[in-house]
Amino acid sequence: MNLFYLEEIDSTNKYAKEHIQNLSDKTVVYTFNQTNGRGRLERKWSYLGKDNIYASVVLKPSEEMREVYSNLTQYLCVVLAQTFEEYGVEPKIKWPNDIQINSKKISGILAEGVIEKGKLEGLVLGFGINLNTKKELLDKINQPATSLNIETGEDIDKEIFLKKLLAKFCLMYDKFIETGFLLIKEEYLKRAGFLNKEISVKVFDRTVSGIAKDITDNGALRLIDKQNKEHILLIGDIL
Repeated sequence: MNLFYLEEIDSTNKYAKEHIQNLSDKTVVYTFNQTNGRGRLERKWSYLGKDNIYASVVLKPSEEMREVYSNLTQYLCVVLAQTFEEYGVEPKIKWPNDIQINSKKISGILAEGVIEKGKLEGLVLGFGINLNTKKELLDKINQPATSLNIETGEDIDKEIFLKKLLAKFCLMYDKFIETGFLLIKEEYLKRAGFLNKEISVKVFDRTVSGIAKDITDNGALRLIDKQNKEHILLIGDIL
């Protein structure tokens, strides 16, 4: 992978999208100082200091959009979880692609595509990881959050973590593009902390509640409500 470091930027995803024609396949735009990042559904990603990772991976697998590309966030989710496990913690996946440790968010992912005149210029897979964050900063976030240094009791080397993560990402990426979610389904399921629990999922302007029964072969959430009606959710957020 080609690493492209920025001393400071408002958003690595925004930068990658704006410069995607000049960035080669598998370029990683990263910074430790992102001032205006955002997450899924236009939510602002809280800036927690210069000791964390904010990055975007530029991918150019083809010139047309394919269904498997929507599962790249889940692929990265599994890779992130495996990397965290090397530090002795037990990450859990919150569908579709948040990582939690002890029920607190430690990482988020945002994927975006750039299409120009019907042609796919590329995909931008952005992520933020709390590696070294002070507890007083985490307490200001409007949701439970944690950081790897807090969970391990040790300072984390940002560059080493990033290299571990990207090495794992490259290891199965090409096969994943060919095979799809089924390649990682078992790894995803064994870290899914929400299965067989009663949950509520916000899907745009409605909320669906029920028991999270399974993840389908294409990464969708299978939920059974109180009327025993099945819902197959391709997008949404567990509340």
